[in-house]
Amino acid sequence: MKNSKFVKELEAKSASELNQDLVNAKKELFNLRFQNATNQLDNTARIKEVRRNIARIQTVLNGKLKAEA
Repeated sequence: MKNSKFVKELEAKSASELNQDLVNAKKELFNLRFQNATNQLDNTARIKEVRRNIARIQTVLNGKLKAEA
């Protein structure tokens, strides 16, 4: 599946790379919400997808941080 492949790619990254991905995803979510508020967003399902990707990144990042401790 597409999601399991995304998670495997995340697990292969370092904690600093995951932090950068998290920042980028949050910026994208902000931009999508802004576009939605101004009625410029065509694909509203992208907001849900980005929110779930943020959660996936945070889950993998927390697992890496716990493994280091």
